[in-house]
Amino acid sequence: MSDIICITNRRLCKEDFLLRIKKIAAARPAAIILREKDLSPSEYGELAESVVKICKEYHTDCILHSFYGIAFKLGISAIHMPLPALKNLSEEERKAFTILGASCHSKEDAVYAEKLGCTYVTAGHIFETDCKKGLPARGIEFLREVCGSVSIPVYAIGGINQSNFKLAREAGAKGICVMSGAMTCPDPATYFNGFKS
Repeated sequence: MSDIICITNRRLCKEDFLLRIKKIAAARPAAIILREKDLSPSEYGELAESVVKICKEYHTDCILHSFYGIAFKLGISAIHMPLPALKNLSEEERKAFTILGASCHSKEDAVYAEKLGCTYVTAGHIFETDCKKGLPARGIEFLREVCGSVSIPVYAIGGINQSNFKLAREAGAKGICVMSGAMTCPDPATYFNGFKS
C-alpha cells in the first residue's frame, strides 16, 4: 500500500481529467481525494460518480471532499472536510464514515479532529508552494508537533516533492499529499516511484 494521497485539481490537467484519474488510480496511491471545490453540488455529484467508478475498478480509495451529502447519496463512506465544516456534522453523521479526514493547521486542530472521530488528518502547508503563494510555510517542526500530538495518521501537505518528502516522514508523518505533481506529471506510476525511500 502506498503512503501517498493524491488531491485532485482538474484545472491543472493537460489531458482529459478522467483519463488522468484512471492513470493515478492504476498507480495505486493510498487514496484519491476528489477536491473540486468550485463545482456546484450537482456537477460534483456527477463527477464523483465517474471518479468513484474508476477508483473501484483499480481498488483505490476515493475520498470525497466537503460534499458529505453527496457521499451519503452515493453510498461513499469516505470524506475529507475542512475542520470548521466538520464541526457542523452531527456525531451520527461523522460515525457514518469509515474514512474521515480533516485539514489541520495547528496541533490543536489535529487534537480536536481526532476527538471528532477523524481516522487521519492532513497537516500543512509544510513547504513553500505555489498553491499558497505569499503564505509562509509552517515547516518540519510544526509537522513534528502535530504528529506527536495525535495517535491517528498524519499526512503532510504543501510543497512536498521528491527531494523533501523524506523530511516529512522523518518528522513522523504516515505519508504525504500531492496535487500538482500528480495532475501534471507525464506518468503517475513513475512519479510515485520517485517517492520510494
